[in-house]
Amino acid sequence: MTITSDNVPTIPTRNATLSLAHTSALSPATRLAARALLDDVFDGLDDTDWDHALGGVHALLHDGDELIGHAAVIPRRLLHGGRALRCGYVEGVGVRADRRGQGHGATLMTALEHVVRQAYELGALSASDTATGFYAARDWHLWRGPSSALTPAGIRPTPDEDGSLYVLPVSASLDPDAPLTCDWRDGDVW
Repeated sequence: MTITSDNVPTIPTRNATLSLAHTSALSPATRLAARALLDDVFDGLDDTDWDHALGGVHALLHDGDELIGHAAVIPRRLLHGGRALRCGYVEGVGVRADRRGQGHGATLMTALEHVVRQAYELGALSASDTATGFYAARDWHLWRGPSSALTPAGIRPTPDEDGSLYVLPVSASLDPDAPLTCDWRDGDVW
């Protein structure tokens, strides 16, 4: 690992360079590039979805000057078993279409999983149908219990998320068949 002039750690990978940086350390150009990449990956990304990926640590994968992959882990609180757990929540995982299938997604997730294991009691994410096998193969566990959100009006079930939530246990004692509640945010709560 080396440190760039911006004090961002970089890790050389096959055909790309991985860097990690907090949102506060991203230049405006890097933020714009990450947003544009995710717009392409997700066929449009609204402002609320982009906002969900800000405020934490970003994994950025570059091939030369081109951003080819992005993922972020942001701090959240999840309620489980009568406790508010410190969670590293994964957002905005995407690799440019012409660079998929080359291990870049795994490179991004390896970096974020390290952050989660060093700073949080658990990791969590909401997986698309096409990504469930990817996360399961990385030792993320499907949450089988009911999900909900702590909204301004109280705890509300989020049944549409059931079956798509995955956790990466770190130090928290978890019962994957019990209820799991996320903190409130605008847009998609999970």
